[in-house]
Amino acid sequence: MSTEPEFVFELRVCQWAERCWPPGGDRDPDTAVLVARQLGTKYRRWDTIVVEADRTALRERAAFGAEGLHSDLLGVVRHAPADWAWYRDALPDPGYPWQYVREAVHDAADRDLIEKRRAGSGRIELRRHQPYPEWIERIVAIENKPDLDRSAARTLAPQLERDVALGLADEVWVATAREGGTVEPALLEDVPVEAGILTVDPTANAQAGETAVDVAWNPRTLAPEEPGTRITERPTGSGRDASAARFEYADPEWKVGKRREIAERAYGRGWRAYADTMRPDCRHFRLRTETGDALPWCDEKACHQTASECAGSCPEFSPEPPTWRQRDWPIEGGPGKAIKRLLDEQRRRRRPGL
Repeated sequence: MSTEPEFVFELRVCQWAERCWPPGGDRDPDTAVLVARQLGTKYRRWDTIVVEADRTALRERAAFGAEGLHSDLLGVVRHAPADWAWYRDALPDPGYPWQYVREAVHDAADRDLIEKRRAGSGRIELRRHQPYPEWIERIVAIENKPDLDRSAARTLAPQLERDVALGLADEVWVATAREGGTVEPALLEDVPVEAGILTVDPTANAQAGETAVDVAWNPRTLAPEEPGTRITERPTGSGRDASAARFEYADPEWKVGKRREIAERAYGRGWRAYADTMRPDCRHFRLRTETGDALPWCDEKACHQTASECAGSCPEFSPEPPTWRQRDWPIEGGPGKAIKRLLDEQRRRRRPGL
């Protein structure tokens, strides 16, 4: 069983996916990969998201900035016309008050995503700078469970069954720590056959060319372009529970829109944003790279810390001394600021055109 926190295991999987996706195969040179963590819908959040993107279209996406576009902004930039038009004529009916659309138009113009003007009649008109590209090819969801035994597999199975039934992602995987080079039988027995299984060796050295991840079970490709089923309630399975499962249909149009929103959030956030909720400005914080992965490490506790414990409330927290902070004014900071800049630069390099 894995001895490191699930948070650190998750970062290992993200870094491996960024380097080596797809598992067991060669990446198409025309395909780029974006990796993010802790994304999904209000019904489901996945540990790791892998977005396969058309490299040319992804470069065109960079014209809309490094930040992700939320649903209201997507509605504006995707439908903004080539020539000036009143926003209510140019944009589709949102199904909610137009005043919120008008606010999104102002927001998009402030971010220079579109052009905006007020016509002689007082109406707000807009036009696009360039078309928004359809850059998403596939979305893959990975659930990270380093200590997946029979009990944990049975608990996880209903979540994976819901993922398969909904079909929002093209593939669903489970990543677990490799134990003695074998696959825990509970994985194959309790995990839905549609879900793939990855076994991860946390001790593998990527720099030395060692294989960190193996495929124990290949997933089935789901159908995100077809209607899905959202399971809202299911029977407990006990002998006295004979109730039927309750579900609702998810139409393909909703799925396409939700996939675009998830991919946009992945584009803006990536997986390195964990440093924004930790304390790299602590004198004990550093990035450890001995195995080829850049993972947060606490020198005081001599371990990979979690995001929840690495905070100002940590009793071992010790701010960087002022002498560590140098260079220009205003203060650019010491090693903690440098770590954040490094992670941000690495994230931007994965987005062609920025």
